Amino acid sequence: MSVRGAAFLGIGAMIGAGIFALLGEAGTVAGSAVWLSFLLAGLVSALLGYTVVKLGVRYPSSGGIMAYLLQGFGNGRLVGIASWLGYFAAIVIVCSMVAVSFGSYATSLFIGDNAASGWDNVFTSAIIVAMAALNIVGSRLVDKAQSLIVVVLLAVFAVFIVVTLSDVDFSLLAFSGYPPVSDIVASVALTFFAYLGFSVITFAVGDLRDPASELPRAMYLALAVTSVTYVLISIGVFGTLTVPEVVGYGETAIAEAARPSLGEAGFTMMAIAALLATASSVNATLYASGGLTKMLADVGQFPPILGRASRLGPHGGMLVTTGIVLVISNVVDLSAIASVGSACSLVIFLLVGGAAYKTRAETGAALVVVLAAIAVTATVLAFFAVDTLRNAPETFIAIVGIAGLSVILDLVWKHQRGPSPPATGSLDHTP
Repeated sequence: MSVRGAAFLGIGAMIGAGIFALLGEAGTVAGSAVWLSFLLAGLVSALLGYTVVKLGVRYPSSGGIMAYLLQGFGNGRLVGIASWLGYFAAIVIVCSMVAVSFGSYATSLFIGDNAASGWDNVFTSAIIVAMAALNIVGSRLVDKAQSLIVVVLLAVFAVFIVVTLSDVDFSLLAFSGYPPVSDIVASVALTFFAYLGFSVITFAVGDLRDPASELPRAMYLALAVTSVTYVLISIGVFGTLTVPEVVGYGETAIAEAARPSLGEAGFTMMAIAALLATASSVNATLYASGGLTKMLADVGQFPPILGRASRLGPHGGMLVTTGIVLVISNVVDLSAIASVGSACSLVIFLLVGGAAYKTRAETGAALVVVLAAIAVTATVLAFFAVDTLRNAPETFIAIVGIAGLSVILDLVWKHQRGPSPPATGSLDHTP
């Protein structure tokens, strides 16, 4: 695989669903300064991307970031709790959020703005079930379409950016209307959600001719393209619509921002792009859940029902995940899903930074960059925690609740399982 091919893999994992799903939620915190929030989130991702690349080159594995935690902290209780937390954050909550976005766009496109609220749930549930079925009987067909979807999305975004930027009302983006810096920093915990797919680039390590030099180039190229796209889209949206309008439109804000310049055709174009992006993301996340749960079951961190020995068959982990996602996406408020998912993901990446610090002698990671990644991530988490506790205590309670649930599940499972099995030989290391 070339550097461009590996970068394209990362762009495909990041571009799309996140930007559709959370513009409105980010706007409630950062106002019209969301473009700054995306820029800062890109910088955080670049620092974390450095640590992930160093770990990926040294410890290539199909287990992703959880395999890196195993290398840094061993197969103990910390990794067990982090595994449950990461499963809920990066799989269940991410999948739930993009499925809800699909439901909103499908309802607007096929039913209309005055549709009954139940239609959102119908379309949300339908896409989850459909993508689960495809993963069982025909996921290869969808996999082949992923690259085409990314190309289509980038083309659509390019049209949207060119058209909206030419008509931007810069008074809507005036610095005088920005919230305090602390709110902008706090919002990075939300916009980081749109970058979560950057770590999948490390899966290409075995296919690169010179991973040590080519993997970093692929990572930074993917993050650069994604960051520029997100910043320009957010400028186009918040330079076309007022903050209350963006917040009110929520998941469909991008499509609504296309209306003034492109009319109904613009809304339809962006709505179709959103359906492609969110459907693709639901499929990819459910697919990833199978590999993650199998790896964690193999090393004894998850119960066998989520692994290869599941009574539900070879897709047991994915089927269990599908059931949980169906419940979460239809019961939990979208804003809570976004906040909880982003915060938990930042906690996991903070631990990844810790693993990079502990293994720096083996990976060759620069101490100053690793410490910078840890410090920046911790800072964003701290600002987000204070802002959430002050302005959205119910969301803060939900985050604490997810963390507590992770601890309880680990305790219960470890008590039933008994002594920890060795993790060696189960991480699919590539020489």
